[in-house]
Amino acid sequence: MAMFWQQRGRRQESGGLGSVLDGLGSVFDVLLANARLVLGVSGAAVLAIATLAVKRLIDRATSPRDEGDPKAEQKSLEDSWQDLALIKTTPKPAKKQRREDLSAPLLSPAQPVVADPRGSSAPLGAPQVQSSPVRCLTLQEKLLSHSSQLAVPEFQVSLVPQLARSICSQLQNFLRSKFPELPFGRLSLSGALLDGLEVLAADHVHLMLPLVLDAGLWSLISGEDTVVRNPQYWMIKRIDLGYFPRGCSPWDRFMVGRYLSSSVLNETLHKLLVASINWPAIGGLLGCAIHPVVASRELKLEVKHDQVDLSITLLPVVEMEDKVLLAVPPEGLVENLWLESFYRAEVSRLKELDAADSGARQLCLRILNGVCKSQPRLHKLGGSPLSHLILHLSDTASDWAEESLADRFQQVLEELVASLEKGVLPSYFNPKINLFSGLLEEEIDEMGFVLYRAITEPEVLLK
Repeated sequence: MAMFWQQRGRRQESGGLGSVLDGLGSVFDVLLANARLVLGVSGAAVLAIATLAVKRLIDRATSPRDEGDPKAEQKSLEDSWQDLALIKTTPKPAKKQRREDLSAPLLSPAQPVVADPRGSSAPLGAPQVQSSPVRCLTLQEKLLSHSSQLAVPEFQVSLVPQLARSICSQLQNFLRSKFPELPFGRLSLSGALLDGLEVLAADHVHLMLPLVLDAGLWSLISGEDTVVRNPQYWMIKRIDLGYFPRGCSPWDRFMVGRYLSSSVLNETLHKLLVASINWPAIGGLLGCAIHPVVASRELKLEVKHDQVDLSITLLPVVEMEDKVLLAVPPEGLVENLWLESFYRAEVSRLKELDAADSGARQLCLRILNGVCKSQPRLHKLGGSPLSHLILHLSDTASDWAEESLADRFQQVLEELVASLEKGVLPSYFNPKINLFSGLLEEEIDEMGFVLYRAITEPEVLLK
């Protein structure tokens, strides 16, 4: 019975396994026959190698072997490992392209090969990449380009002066009717817009209100000789009160002690602007809305037009002994001081120098004013300090042609940083005056830090 089951098992093993293996062989033959069409040359080669190795394993499994020969069994195992190694070392077919790879940028198509005049040519099929050189702008080119962006819109250039003159005329008529006894001069406009130095937007203008004083009744005393010890301010003193008692001058009503008080004059005009003038009616006549600024120490009007928002500051001014004094007292208890203004002299001198050598001082000043206007931390540095600094440099640097704008711009930054480090910028017209005296130490440090960083890379100020 035992011999029967052994023989039956062998017949089933040889019959069943053999038939299965024969079937697999026919399948491999079909695959190999069609592999070249489906997989291509390289894929067919890989499949052929793998199929050969598998067929060797099948042949080795179906071939009779001597059960008592251990060397034959060892050799069969070694051949099997060699066949498996053969499968592992076969080259892998090309990786199938993923969906993500389809979005990757492709190489530009190959350019036609152009014969090199020197006899050499690029290899056939090699892509020719035409690289356009990147042009880096110099500081000179960036400054000139930036200056064109600072221009005030044309409609503001024409609209703002016209609107301000209309308000000026209405205010002049009201002052004459309200204070006929006070000899006010003719109101006039002043500011960077009228002098061609305004940048970005025409959003502010000054109304200059002259006070006509009798030179025989008033005299000037320098602030340097007073308790404030500041040469930038002056006091207007009433003289000869023994011969010309109080009341002989129409401006005696604004005196405090024996001095014409800028604070008292400003308080009177402030009440006039806020409570006495019918600004809604004037605004309706001019097609705008006019509102006096109640909380400001300055005499200021806010004008809202369909095309522009404008701030107008009224400045009482006294001109005596070749000096222009504004009713802008410093903050504090001293109320009789008048601030000396050099604006008219600054603009006149800059235009005179530029006309003499076709210089770019005004252009440089406009660019610097634009930088200070666009950066909040530099707001207090714009205007007069920059003008005086450029005038100082004009005495030492003779080349102010437009071609040297970058050098002069860089030099102005360096001089500004040096002045801020010392905390002193002398006035061009009076070296005793420090134009930085009104700045806080924190403000000086902050401005100096911004400009110090810009010395090595001035372009950061133009962004």
